[in-house]
Amino acid sequence: MRAERDGAGAAGPSGESPDGPAPARPEPAPEPAPEPAAAGGDSAGAPPGAVRSRRFPAVTEGTVRPEGGGRAVSGAVSAPARQWPMLSVLAATAAGLLSTATSHPRFGCLLIGVALIAAAVLRRVLPSVGMLAVRSRFTDMVTYGVLGVAITLLALVMEPKPWLEIPFLETAVRFTVR
Repeated sequence: MRAERDGAGAAGPSGESPDGPAPARPEPAPEPAPEPAAAGGDSAGAPPGAVRSRRFPAVTEGTVRPEGGGRAVSGAVSAPARQWPMLSVLAATAAGLLSTATSHPRFGCLLIGVALIAAAVLRRVLPSVGMLAVRSRFTDMVTYGVLGVAITLLALVMEPKPWLEIPFLETAVRFTVR
């Protein structure tokens, strides 16, 4: 049956069948040679021992799990327990917002600032912080730290009766606002 499908049913040595010459079959196109690993191609097909490139492949073949998708605790524990660093920062921030809404703005802002500073410390100390990791470790630490210090300082210099007196602040405010 295969010989009939190929069109070479009763073909002789010259490639002709009793009905006439056999139809010419196109030859398969040769496969392109794989790119070398150093040229930016994926080194999955490279022979063992070949130097693997640090460049990204030209065509993305899959997705990489972001750093923030990692777990702070093993997978056997429930999801809220795995995300305890993020949940603790969110709880402190929610308490600060609630305190600010209930006529205690200095304490509420101070609590929010301390929560952000704690987020920066957690990001530095813990190897895996779950969804608290948004960007690189350094960027997260700087962002959380600067925002936390800024909010804390604003809470300390808040009127009336500021807890922290900054000498040039009164002059700067008077110059810009009044």
